[in-house]
Amino acid sequence: MKKKCICTLLAAVLTLSFSACGSSASDTNASAESSSDAVEASSQTPAEQPEAGGVADDPHVTLTYAEVNPLDTIVGQTASAFKQKVEELSGGSITIDIQASGVLGSENDVLDSMLGGGDTIDMSRISAFSLTAYGVKKSVLLSIPYTFADRTHFWNFANSDLAPQFLIEPHELGLGVRGIFYGEEGFRHFFTVDAISGLADLSGKKLRVSNDPIMNGMVEGLGSSPTVVAFAELYSALQTGVVDGAEQPIANYKSNAFNEVASYLILDGHTLGAIQVIIRDASWDKLTEAQQNVLLEAGAYAQDFNAELSEAEEQKVLEELIATGVTVIDVTDKTEWVEACKKVIEENTADQADLYQQILDLK
Repeated sequence: MKKKCICTLLAAVLTLSFSACGSSASDTNASAESSSDAVEASSQTPAEQPEAGGVADDPHVTLTYAEVNPLDTIVGQTASAFKQKVEELSGGSITIDIQASGVLGSENDVLDSMLGGGDTIDMSRISAFSLTAYGVKKSVLLSIPYTFADRTHFWNFANSDLAPQFLIEPHELGLGVRGIFYGEEGFRHFFTVDAISGLADLSGKKLRVSNDPIMNGMVEGLGSSPTVVAFAELYSALQTGVVDGAEQPIANYKSNAFNEVASYLILDGHTLGAIQVIIRDASWDKLTEAQQNVLLEAGAYAQDFNAELSEAEEQKVLEELIATGVTVIDVTDKTEWVEACKKVIEENTADQADLYQQILDLK
């Protein structure tokens, strides 16, 4: 599966022109080392690795990698695994400087900088559908509620021939970035301040959204009121009653301590927290072809690492949450949830119906 991912990724980029000039180096962020023990314990060296060969003699380049979450989260550990593998495979000619915990700004701030021509950030981990606000169309389909039946379904997509089409689309549209690899941080679920037992209890509640049209439509379909709140302000918004609830992957729900102010978690799994790591075209073009191939190989490795980590971590965190008193409501039948979202699903897939069906068929 991994080899197939690598081949399709290479096919997506080999049609592009390469240049081979280096860029200036900077010191590696010391915080990126804090989760290295977890990475080493959780990862195994693949049976087949490309030799560093001449790539170690290529001009040294440092790539600054922005991550809004802490390094001990699923996405933070995935970043550390990617960093470790890039530096190993490149023989030291590439350094990944991870700037975690949002020190370089929110996800939107980072994207605005990268797409606006800023050169302080080379790479970033983003939500897979974040670029839809900038005109990317294919990734819209990844944010449609109840698209992925389970994790296996998502990874069937991420390792399919469809995935590279999604990753390269922002470059093809002239946005100045391209995707390197996919990952996920678990299914997203709603959580509330007051007790709930099912869909009916969400009626009339103010649920936090990030002003995404699909999210707004889903929340409205569930009978709730979409309320825009910045992520950095969500904890206080829950605490003060500005909103009655929100939604996040389980690991992020815990790592941001939302369980302290909203202790009811309903496992509706409306969307998978799909992620992708992107790089600026200008940063990509400064790499030699051998260094570009290192990023692709390390991306395939980090993608596999993420797949193994995410499911195990989610179950562990869920057990910890229950132990601290969080009330977890399981949704064994999602039929009424899917029906409630029928309008937003149909409206946002109509113009790409064939492609959407191809994703659905990967179950």
